This record gives sequence, C-alpha cells and structure tokens, in this order.
Amino acid sequence: MSRSITSPLPVLRPLVRAARLALLPGLLLAATAQADEPADAPATELPSVNVHADKAAPTSTYAGGQVARGSRVGLLGDLDFMDTPFTTTSYTADYIENLQAPDLMRVIAATDPSVYNGGSTGGITDYFNIRGFSVSSSDIGFGGLYGLIPYYRVTPEMAERVEVLKGPSALLNGMPPGGSVGGAINLVPKRAGDSPLNRFTASYGSDAQVGGHLDLSRRFGAGKQFGVRFNAVHRDGDTATRNQQHTSQLASLGLDWRGERARVALDAFASRDHVDGLNRGVSLAAGLAVPRPPKADTLFAPDWTFSNVKDNGAALRWDMDFNEHLSAHAAYGHGHTDFDSIASGTTLITNAAGDFRNNFAHQRFTYSKDTAEAGLTARFRTGPVDHALGLSASWYHHDYNFGFLRNILASDWVTNIHDPQWGPAVDRSYSSAALPRIGEVRTTSFGIADTLSMADDRVQLTLGIRRQTVLSDTFDGTSGKRTVRYDASANTPAAALLFKASERLSLYANYIEGLSQGSTAPVTAANAGEVFPPYKTRQREVGAKMDLGRLGTALSVYEIEKPAAYTDPTSNVYSLGGQQRNRGVEWTVFGQASDQLRVLGGIGWLQPKLTRTQGGINQGRLATATPQWQGKLGLEWDVPAVPGLTVTGGALSMSKGYINADNSQWVAGHTVYDLGARYATEAAGKPLVLRATVQNLTNKAYWAGSLGSGLGAPRTATLSATVDF
Repeated sequence: MSRSITSPLPVLRPLVRAARLALLPGLLLAATAQADEPADAPATELPSVNVHADKAAPTSTYAGGQVARGSRVGLLGDLDFMDTPFTTTSYTADYIENLQAPDLMRVIAATDPSVYNGGSTGGITDYFNIRGFSVSSSDIGFGGLYGLIPYYRVTPEMAERVEVLKGPSALLNGMPPGGSVGGAINLVPKRAGDSPLNRFTASYGSDAQVGGHLDLSRRFGAGKQFGVRFNAVHRDGDTATRNQQHTSQLASLGLDWRGERARVALDAFASRDHVDGLNRGVSLAAGLAVPRPPKADTLFAPDWTFSNVKDNGAALRWDMDFNEHLSAHAAYGHGHTDFDSIASGTTLITNAAGDFRNNFAHQRFTYSKDTAEAGLTARFRTGPVDHALGLSASWYHHDYNFGFLRNILASDWVTNIHDPQWGPAVDRSYSSAALPRIGEVRTTSFGIADTLSMADDRVQLTLGIRRQTVLSDTFDGTSGKRTVRYDASANTPAAALLFKASERLSLYANYIEGLSQGSTAPVTAANAGEVFPPYKTRQREVGAKMDLGRLGTALSVYEIEKPAAYTDPTSNVYSLGGQQRNRGVEWTVFGQASDQLRVLGGIGWLQPKLTRTQGGINQGRLATATPQWQGKLGLEWDVPAVPGLTVTGGALSMSKGYINADNSQWVAGHTVYDLGARYATEAAGKPLVLRATVQNLTNKAYWAGSLGSGLGAPRTATLSATVDF
C-alpha cells in the first residue's frame, strides 16, 4: 500500500527563513558601527572582544557525563543541583546519544523511578507521568517557552540537555497550556561550541528502521561571536511491532550571537512524524478477567490506521547583563501543529477467548501557538542577607481547529487479540476544506521570587508568588459562534528552604503549587454555566542531596494534593469536591561509582490515593494505571582489558497497576532488561563510535500499565555508528 511520506524539502524551508531573521542582530550591530564612523576615517583595528559563554543553563557535567551539574529552574534562573530546593535532573546530549533514544520519552523514563511509562510504543503520542500525574507532551518547554516543541512526539536530537523538575511548578514556569502538574520538562536547544563539529550517525533498528543524523556547528568572527548549529534526522522503515512502519524527520537550526554583555539566539525546527499501523490499547467488557497478553510484537489495529503530525517552531531570545548585579531577558516563539489520523475508536474485549470489537475514527486538527516571556534578575545585599530577586511576565495564545469523523466502518470489526485479522483498507483521504475553529486560549502571568541567602550561603530561603489569568473560548464547529467563555485568575505562592549542612550535604523543604484551568459546570447541573477558578495542586516536599565528588545521590519525600470535579448526586451541584493525594518517596543515584563504572537510577514508592470522591464511592482506593513501586538502574562499565570498549546494561522493574476504580482488577508488574555495548576507536584517523543495544532482552510480553495502554514494546535491537569527519 502507498505511504504518506513527505519530502524533506518542505522541512527545510522554515529554517531558511529563520536563518535570514537570525542574521538581523549582527547586521544591525554592523550597520550601527558604520553609521557612527566618519566616512573619511582611517581604517582602524577593532578591539578584542571578551566573549562570555551562553548562560541559557549550566553547562558543566557531573562525573560520568550523563547528567549536568544543574539546570535552569524557571524564575529562579540557573542553579547547581546542590543549590536547588526542588528535585531536578538534567540529562546531557552524550547520555541521549549513547542511549540511542529515538524519542524524548525514553530519555526521561529509562532510569528515573518517579517517571512512569508503561513501555508501549507506536501510538499517537508518548505517554508518561511524573509522581503519578500525567504530563502532556504539549506542556514541555523549549528554551523555557511552552507550546513550541512537536505536539505528540519529540525527536531528542534537537536538545543539548533535557531538564526535568519534579512536581508542580506554577511559580517557577507559569501554568502550562495543558495544565500538567506532575512535573516540568524543558529542552535546552543546541549551541555551536568553540571547536568546529562535523558528525554523522548512521543507525539501524528492529526490524528495518534505517536512519541518519547529521550534526554540524561553526563559530565565526574575531572573537567567535556568531554561532551556527544544524541538526538533521531521518528514520524510516518497519518497527519491531508486526505490520507497523514509522517515519520521523527533523531539521533544527540554532543561531546565536554572544557579546561582552549581550546574547541573542534564534532556534527553529521542522518535524514530521508518521506511523502506519497505529497501536492502541484495549478495554474489557464487564465481568471479564484480565486476559494473558499476546505476543509482544502484536499490533491491535490494521496497517491502514495511521497518524501524521507536522510541526514547525521558532524562538528568538535576548539576554543582557547590564552589570554584575542586574540582568534581563526576553523571548518570543511561534509554533504550528497539523495532525491527521485514523485510529481505533472502539477496542472492547468481549469474551475470555480474547475476541474484541474494533471500529475507527478519522480526526484532524491544527494548533497555531504564540508565546512570549520576559524577566529581570537583580542581585543585591541588605545587611547580612544576599538577595537574588527575579521578576517574570509571560503570555501564551493558541487557536484550535478540529474535524472529526467517527465509526468509519458500517459495523464493528470482530477479531482476536492473539491473532488479529483485518479486512481491506479504507479511504484514508480527508477533506481539504478549512477546519472549523473549536477553541482559543490566552494566558498571562506575572511572577516574583526572592532567594535570601545568609550565613555564607549556607541558609537559602526562597519566597515567591505568581498571578495567572486564563481566558478560554469554545466555539460551535458549525455556526462558529462562541458557546462557552472561561475567564478566571489565581495566585500561586511558593516557599522553599535549603540548608547546606556541609559542602557535601544539602537539606531542603518546599511548598509549591501547580495550576490547571478550572472547569465550567455542565448544562445538566443545578449551577450550570458556573465558571470555577483555575484549580491548584499543592506539593509539600522534604529532601536531602549528597555530592560525594564523583557520585551524587538524593532522597525526597513528598505529598501532592490535586482537586477533582464532579456533580453531587444529591444536590446536583457541580463543584471541585474530589481530591487525589499522592504520597511518595524517591531515592536516586548518579555519577562515577569507580574509574570504570558509571551508574544512573533509583527506587520510587508512590501511593496515589483517592481521598475525596463522588458520593464516597471508591474513596480510599488507589488511582488506576500507576504502579506503587518502580526500580530502575542503568550501568556503564569500561572494560579494562579492551580500551575503548564499554558494556552497558539496564533493568526496569515495576509493581502491578490497577485498571478499574474499585481496584478489583489489575495488570501484573513486570521486569525487563536491556543490554548493550559501545566501542570508541578511529577510522582513517577520525573518531568513530560503534553502539549496539537490545531493549527487552527476553522479549517479555506484558500489558503496559493498563489495558488501554496496550502492550509493552517487544525486543528491539538498535545499532549505530557515529563518525566525526
């Protein structure tokens, strides 16, 4: 059958336009210098320029090179992990490359015990949650700005680092567009280093995924003020799941200018992601037991189901250090998403033999997104107290257009999960008519935070508050008239205390809130149309961090309370009367355990309890699709007898996950293993790195956290060769 594969040329066009825009700062500076110089002035030698490194985020890596020493903590700016009163991890580009991660989900979920992903692949989106609450991929930042990265699946080669802050973060980052509260993820764009880079990686994955990644960078100017970083990725072919094909394309361009006090950067990208044979989960008819999982490479949909996502984005950022006490920044970004898909809409198992009914829906939507942020940081002293005062203002806007066609088949198709058989393909075309506008969202926020440092910085107290306003309109898809308007505001305070007991030990505690758009009472409720303010998710956390020089470790204990809305069965009043309370403990370790051994992983325990429910039904039960225990470990061992050879291994183990609200049914826990190796050598005098990894080494078949998530990924082998030329 024919496949909808786009040419890579359209992917590059937005980058060409972006390159022209990025040259403007340098051209303006040059024009200003010429305008100030008399026409008959003799030629003069330009003074040397003191170039400062890009201050987008801390760049130094911790021992072992897998994580950075710190990250950008939103409104608080750049912080070392020992000075951060929250739980954070910042993964480096080397870690991403050595992991051979095809998507962002694998980067953040492979070794972190607080990040949960059931292991399913080949769906519309990469699903994961942090501390028991889902995080939408649309709520991931790019250079600190929401709404720009690819909407459903992120190709990680565009990132220099991936920063993860666990728990709510409304003060630090503002309310994300989708209202995610489990954690904040930020992609740091790649920048050109001082040394030229010419790097190409060829890759092969099960069953026939062939790909290439080109990474080029240069700096220009007497002081290397101008930088260019270009990345291009193309992967295409059959996956390890039967009858499934996946194509991903990415082109990203990072341009920057850095002067003595000012820095300007423009980042642009174009991304394409296409799947034929879109994997989805299944659901159970009432009274049925959880069936045994079929073979790990089973596809629960015909190969004519698909998803096709096109994303473009660009961001312009300016930073200025007025002096050692005062700095400012401003950023603006624009993104666009075009989505088209035929996916399973009905997936119901009807008997113990595994027969299930399936039907399909065709949907298409577009998002047009604009976002901006500006801030000011002042450092000063009052008596014995040092202050780091941050001010921030942010703005976000998107338009949402949507079209939908349900039940493509005249009647449900019946087949069996253990040996699915499908009928002929359906018409996959979709009307080219303009999609009706369904929604529009605008958010603004203003935040202020001050970190007070005392006793030679051994005691650090952070206090802050953010004012957030949300304006949302919903429109009738036929008439175009506005049907619902949501306009509400909320304040979200935060406080954190950090105590450095020694140079190697930091103790901290924090209270911080997350913010999500509130709901509107439905027409069936007694208070129909009532608009509720944005609801707040509250976190309380205490923790300890140890820096042993080459090995770091952290322990945290937290409680997160998130409201839930329902209509009271007695009064028929709709309200935020429900609540889920997640309590957890996390222990993580990272760094160089010895000269030859690197380690990254940890253990997490989580109790996601429903503490207030409608009519008290299922109150005290645990939330579904979330394991209580996760243990993860990644190891790298440099073989002493063979210089350049590194053996890698990984293990992931999790407990059972409930699949229904009364906790009477669950899917079993599972343990999977990864094994790999890499060899660093030279070819024709050029550095060469060969890598091989096998995920799910035993090809274990398991349900991925819930039946609705489908199956965990089958055994998947990945090979790659990276050469610098």
